[in-house]
Amino acid sequence: MDLFRNQEIDAVYLVYNEFKSVVSQKLTLSRVLPAELPEQANPVDYIFEEPPAEMLNILLPKYVEMEFYRALLESAASEHAARMTAMDSATSNAAEMIDKLTLYMNRVRQASITKEIIEVVSGAAAAE
Repeated sequence: MDLFRNQEIDAVYLVYNEFKSVVSQKLTLSRVLPAELPEQANPVDYIFEEPPAEMLNILLPKYVEMEFYRALLESAASEHAARMTAMDSATSNAAEMIDKLTLYMNRVRQASITKEIIEVVSGAAAAE
């Protein structure tokens, strides 16, 4: 804020991941300074208890701090969502792999048992 106030920089931007849902995060670029003011169709003339310049000097640092804090929270939520999605996918893949390996093991065991039965029946038939 000091760099902006001293006119050493023209603007301050935040780049962060905005949390949309567990499976969707959006990379967001937002301008923090100079603050974007909404356009009003009918401007209202407010009466302030404090002079507007003093209020701006008090509120502007809080606004910037809250924007940075919000960006950190959004990014943290996005990271947790991405981790949850990755872990769910890994769990599903592991369960699928276990099912495939169990089926393969059962087929190999069944083939081994069938081979032993054939050997016993062949040996018994040869002995007669």
